[in-house]
Amino acid sequence: MDPMYTGSIISSLCTIAGAVPAMFLQHISHRGRDILLAYTAGIMVAASTYGLIPSAMKLSNIYVLTIGVLLGTIALTFLDSCLPHIELERKEHPFQGGQPLLLIAMAFHNIPEGLSVGVSYGSHVADLGPLVSFAIGLQNVPEGFLVALYLVSHGVKPIYALLCTASTGILELAFGIIGISFAGQFSAIVPYGLAFAAGAMLFVVYKELIPESHGDGNERSATFSFIGGLLTMIALTHFIR
Repeated sequence: MDPMYTGSIISSLCTIAGAVPAMFLQHISHRGRDILLAYTAGIMVAASTYGLIPSAMKLSNIYVLTIGVLLGTIALTFLDSCLPHIELERKEHPFQGGQPLLLIAMAFHNIPEGLSVGVSYGSHVADLGPLVSFAIGLQNVPEGFLVALYLVSHGVKPIYALLCTASTGILELAFGIIGISFAGQFSAIVPYGLAFAAGAMLFVVYKELIPESHGDGNERSATFSFIGGLLTMIALTHFIR
């Protein structure tokens, strides 16, 4: 198989790989869930600041980065204002008129991620494809885990949670193939896409994950868990690259 497509496939499959462990956590305690959410939030912050943002800066400049991050933040703010809200503690009827921001946000920001991976390979710039694919694939693992954990901890059957999470990865793969096929037309938007994905991810962390993990008396353990997740991703980025 062409390495360009292999990179996009592996990056997208990382989302599903991350979701699998969450299938066995549907009976996790509230404290355990808060700790895992905070740990995942730390990983996602590090993935943004040590993966997506540096990749965007390597391809552009601070102005492009700022625009992309702000666009991602504004897009997620718009989604958040349009979607219905409920208290996340209500498990009796999960997602009936509920708060699907997290799932939609992940699917939404996977579009520029997929394009970025595809265009990076299609541009034939030396080592750019593997670099971007690695950065995005690495942060897709905690993303997949987060989405699946969110679903199963709110009463969704594990197999359905896995399918929902997989659909976000498939969406990324589809746009990765589009990026490879039309690399010339999309090459200019790669750094914007990377920065957009970083902004969207940081919005989800600060708006959803941190408040959710700090709302029930588990603030201290969640804070240490967040730091642990941050350091884990920094170490992975340092040693694997």
